[in-house]
Amino acid sequence: MHVLLVSTYELGHQPLHVASPAAALQRAGHEVRCLDLSVEDWDPDRFDRAEAVAFSVPMHTAMRLALRAAESLRSARPELPVCLYGLYAPVSRELTEGRLVDRVIAGEYEPALVAWVDGLARGERDALDGTPVVHLGRERFELPARELLPPLERYARLAVDGEERLAGYVEASHGCVHRCRHCPVGVVYDGRIRIVQEDVILRDVERLVEMGARHLTFGDPDFLNGVRHSMRVVRAVHKRFGELTFDCTTKVEHVLQHAGIWPEMARSGCLFVVSALECVNDEILVRLDKGHTTADASAAVALLREHGIEPRPSFMPFTPWTTPHDIVELLDFVAAHDLIANVDPVQYMIRLLLPEGSLLLDHPDLQPHLGPYDAASLAYPWSAADPRADELQAEVAAIVQRGVEEDEPASATFHEIRRAALAAAGLEPDEAGPAAGPVAERPRLTEPWFCCAEPTEAQLGSTSAASGGAAQLLTSTSGRVD
Repeated sequence: MHVLLVSTYELGHQPLHVASPAAALQRAGHEVRCLDLSVEDWDPDRFDRAEAVAFSVPMHTAMRLALRAAESLRSARPELPVCLYGLYAPVSRELTEGRLVDRVIAGEYEPALVAWVDGLARGERDALDGTPVVHLGRERFELPARELLPPLERYARLAVDGEERLAGYVEASHGCVHRCRHCPVGVVYDGRIRIVQEDVILRDVERLVEMGARHLTFGDPDFLNGVRHSMRVVRAVHKRFGELTFDCTTKVEHVLQHAGIWPEMARSGCLFVVSALECVNDEILVRLDKGHTTADASAAVALLREHGIEPRPSFMPFTPWTTPHDIVELLDFVAAHDLIANVDPVQYMIRLLLPEGSLLLDHPDLQPHLGPYDAASLAYPWSAADPRADELQAEVAAIVQRGVEEDEPASATFHEIRRAALAAAGLEPDEAGPAAGPVAERPRLTEPWFCCAEPTEAQLGSTSAASGGAAQLLTSTSGRVD
């Protein structure tokens, strides 16, 4: 059977969540093509030839864009079987199942996706029932079919030492052992992880190196969930490819809990670690069930730097409980820890995203601020207890947008945001402000990273996939959206 797998947005990297199921479908005997609408044009010929189409939706922005594409596809070919698979697939079922799509799959989706296509190939039309499938079995993964994807040159790169290097993306595990209330991973995996086999990862890294990769991103929700497995992977990769550098994502508490691994991580090529600090209000951190305090975040920054590894914090500054003073304190934390050069300005504008099923929805502190579910935006709207915070968020978003359009240095954008925050908090402006570190010396990916956030209108408006044009999703103002 001819299957088309479509990615709309996968954090600026080559879409592993298309390459992996493509390999599983090929092994099952199906003909597979892939389309990445973040870097490729909408191709009517590929859709015309397809006997089934599946959209990868590992994050909120990908889901919203996929729904637009599915709407167009359903209008053009109403008889074509369509599937959504990935972390966000079960969201807004009343909007999708039976109308836009026929199958919804979350979790470890490869076996269920293959079973769906196998059923279609046998003529089992009752496979098209829209019932969501959450598959969390322990599977043997195939080597991702990266030959079906655009080359690495089309994706985010590592910027370091005045140059840009091709970067590959792999995952050593799926899911998360934690259940942070604002994170969508806990909704599907409920505190569980699933391991990707070491030999599969190593063969995949070998292929990425052959494609020109000089840097790897380990994109696990938390690379240190299964720390022994992760360290085995790091050692194997470093032994085989000694010049390869990498980055990973982990919680503040894991940075501190596994303090002993960082010397080896640094020797093995770890350049930076992404960690979700979120905010510097400890009461809000408790509401989010983050598992760390602001003091812990300070200690984690110091520990990583002690071993020559740069922290790259991600933030979620705006929540229903945020005040302008909280934003000032966050910015002062960034400056005091010499992180201005380590934070993409888009981080300062992020609002909490509350999708269907969010673990925050039953928190009593949230109820006074919550509106009715909006299926079109795939989220619950909310308003801040302090209206000045909502006004400041809109102002910060405008500052960030303008900074991107004018190619403004991150430090200049930071100072504009700080002036706005001081004014919103009723504090005197500090014209001098804190100094930024040497931006060029801080390793980073050329695509900003953030999660648990709503996509900007600029991002949603920049894709014309639903009308058949090019889908240019990778704008600096949108960054990475989970």
